[in-house]
Amino acid sequence: MSSTDLQLPALGYGAANVGNLFRELSDDEAWAVLDAAWESGVRYYDTAPHYGLGLSERRLGAFLQTKPRDEFVVSTKAGRLLRPNPDFDGGLDTAHDFFVPDDLQRVWDFSDAGIRASLDESRERLGLDRIDLVFLHDPERHDLDLALAEAFPALEAIRSEGGVQAIGIGSMTSEALARSVREADLDIIMIAGRYTLLEQPAAADVLPACHERGTGVVAASVFNSGLLAKAEPTRDGRYEYGGVPDEIWDRLQRIVAVCGAHDVSLPAAAIQFPLRDAATKSVVLGSSRPQQVRQNAALAALTIPDEFWAELAADGLIPA
Repeated sequence: MSSTDLQLPALGYGAANVGNLFRELSDDEAWAVLDAAWESGVRYYDTAPHYGLGLSERRLGAFLQTKPRDEFVVSTKAGRLLRPNPDFDGGLDTAHDFFVPDDLQRVWDFSDAGIRASLDESRERLGLDRIDLVFLHDPERHDLDLALAEAFPALEAIRSEGGVQAIGIGSMTSEALARSVREADLDIIMIAGRYTLLEQPAAADVLPACHERGTGVVAASVFNSGLLAKAEPTRDGRYEYGGVPDEIWDRLQRIVAVCGAHDVSLPAAAIQFPLRDAATKSVVLGSSRPQQVRQNAALAALTIPDEFWAELAADGLIPA
């Protein structure tokens, strides 16, 4: 059962974009994005070694080193070590959607030594004295049974030693999230794309487990790959990095109609929806443009009438 006293702000910045996700940013452009987040009041920042083969951690750390350490919360992830790529020939890591040289490779390691090395190396890249929260990153993509047998116990030991304040799992898979909450002693989990305004599979198993165990939630990918990021979605939008299925598009049109009836911004509703569940402590949003960061912060602060949520629930579009 979770006993952490780590407090997460309701809005966080997900730093994959400053690791050159989807497009290359210069150091100055990345700094401007992070500066926009800070000036917008964001005080929670999430990163991972996976993001740009360490570039996200280095850039985020360089920025946060200029801020008072007690004024922000930072989380990163473990499970993949970064090691020299023996086959490097000057290429880019575009197979993982990051526009960085692939001179390093990701190596799964769920052992105690591997988890400790991951955190030590993340602290070094960040240049910070401590990491507040660490998530085991997508363990089901390697071996969830091994994660439960080795990686989570390693994280629990590091937490008990004071190495981090809170631990959890970050995943896009409801089954892995729910099982990890029930079988490991986790404080906070990151649900990516499985509890959004558009679809809520995590409501069936993950959230009940979190309520039962006292586990907090960080909601990520709340725009469903950008589909909910605009007030008027387009039929050729991206969904789960592919096209939009007809049933998803039809459901989205019903949500858009309710937004119109109540004069509610679709992106604002997408940001605020996960926070309606008591387990959700924070919503983490990513962006590669300062103006989008500022706009997201403004949308998060908009007032949305209770009647809007009530109509969505009555129409079976969100849990009652």
